[in-house]
Amino acid sequence: MGSENPIVSLEDIVIGYETESPLVSIPNLEIFPGEIVAIAGPSGIGKSTLLGTIAGLIRPISGSITVCGAEIPSKPLRGALGYIPQKLGLVRHASVRHNVMLGARAGTNDRKERKERVTNAIQQMGLKEKSREPIRRLSGGQQRRVATARTLAQRPRLILADEFLSELDEETLAMVLESVTSYVKDNNSALIVVEHDISRAKSMANRLLVIDDGRVNPFITKPKAVVLNS
Repeated sequence: MGSENPIVSLEDIVIGYETESPLVSIPNLEIFPGEIVAIAGPSGIGKSTLLGTIAGLIRPISGSITVCGAEIPSKPLRGALGYIPQKLGLVRHASVRHNVMLGARAGTNDRKERKERVTNAIQQMGLKEKSREPIRRLSGGQQRRVATARTLAQRPRLILADEFLSELDEETLAMVLESVTSYVKDNNSALIVVEHDISRAKSMANRLLVIDDGRVNPFITKPKAVVLNS
């Protein structure tokens, strides 16, 4: 990792919705290709806000953010950032395949490759039999798998995932997690995931960042993880 450029770089970041009451302050944070970083902390502490700020959806109160070589809130390269929000952002009246195709369209202009990406992502998420089903007929867990398939079909350099493993049974959770972490490692991408389950966060991530009282405390969970600059 040492000689590689970071996929995400945060400098002197303060996030929140009001200048008078900021949620989180981060002096410096860099996330490199191949890394999986989990963010944990109490409800309402600013985890989702941090993710949305990195995605360019929420302006930071101060500081600078660079994602995939582009300064946020200007957009990164088309298709470079994949985002799975808590509310998923699926088109509820459209089919599973249509929703996954939206991800593929963000990632490539080649029609043949799009179809291949969609088919592979749907199969990876175990949704082949649901391909033509409208989203509104699916369970919460199935909808989360559709949102994950949409991101895998996009093939981004950075995946931001907000509680994307909730509502999944243990067997399905293991399958989804294996698919996403394998993608990150195989493609030298990065994953930042908000995760309420601390033990699961530790098991999946290179680094666990715990937000507490407006500050980010780093916990190294695996050897050779990149240490936060203080």
